[in-house]
Amino acid sequence: MSARSPLSSPPTSPLARVLARLRTTSPYAVDAAVAGLVLFAVSLQWLFPDEGDDPLSWRGWLLGAATAVPLVWRRAAPFATACAVSVATPVQALYHAPPPDLMYGGFVVLYTLAALARPWQRRVMLAGWLVGVAATISHREDAEPFEYAFQLLSIVCAYALGSLARTQRAYTAELEDRARRLERERAADTARATAQERARIARDMHDILAHAVSLMVVQAEAGPVVVRSDPARAEAAFDAIATTGRDAMTQLRRILGVLKQEERESGPWRLPQPGLAALPGLVRRVGESTGLVVELRVRGEARPLPRDTEVAAYRIAQEALTNTVKHAYASCATVGLDWAEDEVTLTVTDDGRGPAAPGGGHGLIGIRERAAACGGAAVTGAGPEGGFQVLVRLPVAAGRRAALG
Repeated sequence: MSARSPLSSPPTSPLARVLARLRTTSPYAVDAAVAGLVLFAVSLQWLFPDEGDDPLSWRGWLLGAATAVPLVWRRAAPFATACAVSVATPVQALYHAPPPDLMYGGFVVLYTLAALARPWQRRVMLAGWLVGVAATISHREDAEPFEYAFQLLSIVCAYALGSLARTQRAYTAELEDRARRLERERAADTARATAQERARIARDMHDILAHAVSLMVVQAEAGPVVVRSDPARAEAAFDAIATTGRDAMTQLRRILGVLKQEERESGPWRLPQPGLAALPGLVRRVGESTGLVVELRVRGEARPLPRDTEVAAYRIAQEALTNTVKHAYASCATVGLDWAEDEVTLTVTDDGRGPAAPGGGHGLIGIRERAAACGGAAVTGAGPEGGFQVLVRLPVAAGRRAALG
């Protein structure tokens, strides 16, 4: 996720920069400028009247100014401003000193009402202006039909422009709100992915440490017993301790590297994790290191699995064998893979003393969590012929679709 939000990116075009600066300017300053422009237009009409108009009058100019000055508060109090201008405009038109050619202030307040006011205020004011302008024009003896059409059409156009501005503002606000929501969702997804990755790293570290330490303890306990009677066997035990320790340190060093460097030039860096292809090596190492007779049985035709499912299957087998070595006091264990059309069943069974208590410890909880994370399920408990059994069913349909796609 970039450090700069799309909403905070500076505008690039000169017009966009001007509009952005106007948005940050005080509303009263902008509205005072609008009122000044309207007053300037009214003053031009007063200074340069058309031929045949009534003589110039200060009172007429003041009435024209009354249609412009209230515009300073057009955004702070749109309806009150519209009422003030709505009273001053027909009075100026009836005074005829000079008569207004265009209702500059009226156009501004109609635009403002259509853009900012409540629905009932907009409707009342639009109807009032249409009726008021028609009545004012009809009061004049020299009024012509095109004046009705021109003035009424001008009112409708000003109101329509304000309605478009209101719609555009609502649309922009919706887009900005949607962008903020998407940004928050991306941040939440990133945090959630980070938490899941760290939880995965913690589970892997638990599995690696528990497995390695269990094998090392077994070898260390056997070493003193045979050191005098069978030196060769004792030497092999110590070699197994060293090999297991080095392997555990290598795996831990690689995993902890994720915490120090999560991204490289190619993007997010994920460590290569062992899969089902490494299962025979795991079975062989456990047997050679502990003296436990471990057998791997595979039935059915192997099918492609998602990478996370393969890693989960390996870690589940590793944790189950670790529990066998640490707690079962077993002489043999069997790791089974049964492939079906849409799932693979992993079983780890030993001939040990069986479950000591219902539920199990953190290792069995981790097995169930790994299976559930892949859409599978795990059952742990007494085996069919005694001992202890871990039975896990993992789906393979997703892997098949990925392979075919």
